[in-house]
Amino acid sequence: MRTLIISILAYSALVFLLRISGKRTLSKMNAFDLIVTVALGSTLATILLSEDVALAEGVLALALLIGFQFVITWLSVRSSWFGSLLKSEPTLLFYRGEFLRDAMKRERVTQQEVEAAVRLEGIAAIESVEAVVLETESSFSVLKKGSGESSSSLRRLELPKSLPNT
Repeated sequence: MRTLIISILAYSALVFLLRISGKRTLSKMNAFDLIVTVALGSTLATILLSEDVALAEGVLALALLIGFQFVITWLSVRSSWFGSLLKSEPTLLFYRGEFLRDAMKRERVTQQEVEAAVRLEGIAAIESVEAVVLETESSFSVLKKGSGESSSSLRRLELPKSLPNT
């Protein structure tokens, strides 16, 4: 009976806290966001299953995690220095027909993983891909070749010194 009542109350408290904290709290924009999401889930599980943790203590822990997330993201948006401490930069792994081996080694990504990301986008021919980017939250973005369009979404990425087809 305790688990049922605590589950309803703790879950309701978490939903309430997430609603007032805003959409950014559970975003997946970088590794720090993943850590907070996992910590929230772990905290909720502890509240539900451990009789050693009072509901009030557990809700306080959830509120503190969400509060820390709010403060950290608030600071990272307002200070580029602080933001750079938390966030990695996206990394270009494939560009205009060339696998960027140094970047792939640095990020510990294989050619097969890049090709799998291309297939997951439903693209059969890698020749129709302009670029593959490893994003800050560890997902792959696959950009198809356009019809004369610029690569403006790549402008902040570190491009290799000798670019193919440039």
